[in-house]
Amino acid sequence: MTVAERIYQHVQELPSSFQAEVLDFVEYLLLKTKRKAAYQQEGITWSDLSLSMAMRGMEDEDTPDYSIADLKEVFS
Repeated sequence: MTVAERIYQHVQELPSSFQAEVLDFVEYLLLKTKRKAAYQQEGITWSDLSLSMAMRGMEDEDTPDYSIADLKEVFS
C-alpha cells in the first residue's frame, strides 16, 4: 500500500471537520513547496545577475599570468 493510499484510508475515518483541516494542511504544504522552488529559481537568477554585474567591464582586462615565483608562501 502506498503512502497516498494509507493517507486516504486514514482520512476516510476522520470526521469531515478534521478532513477539512487535513486538506488545508496539504494545500499549505503544496504552496510551501511551490514557493521554495520559486525562491530557489529566483535565487539562482539573482546570483547570476549579481555575478554578471560584479564582473561587468572586466571582460576586456588582461589577466595576469602567475607563476610559482609569485608565491609568498609555499606549503609542502
